[in-house]
Amino acid sequence: MSRSDDDDRRFPRGVYDTGTEPDPRFTLANERTFLAWIRTSLALIAGGVALEAFDLPISPVLNLASAVILITLGTLTPVYAWFGWARIERAMRASRPLPSPRLAGPLGVGVGLVGLLLIIGIFVP
Repeated sequence: MSRSDDDDRRFPRGVYDTGTEPDPRFTLANERTFLAWIRTSLALIAGGVALEAFDLPISPVLNLASAVILITLGTLTPVYAWFGWARIERAMRASRPLPSPRLAGPLGVGVGLVGLLLIIGIFVP
């Protein structure tokens, strides 16, 4: 298989140098999933900023902890999403089974923790 000049400019090379080109529909679906994680990241950051911006009638410590968790999750999500996109793309190019998601678990635990902190802050004076 010969490489074109376009192949030399594709980034990241560690992904595109693996295996053969998959069906474009799958590659585009993987890209849409990556972009969905980016939107999730923006929502998490916005939620953390909103918690700090509004004067909620809860403990300032719980409010700050919740905001920090959300902003931290929102900051880490794009990093995890990038590596997840690359893992899935490499697996598709090598005709291997798709890897399990690594981002959903920590994200779910973090958002659940924020919810728990806010519930405690509302019901415990």
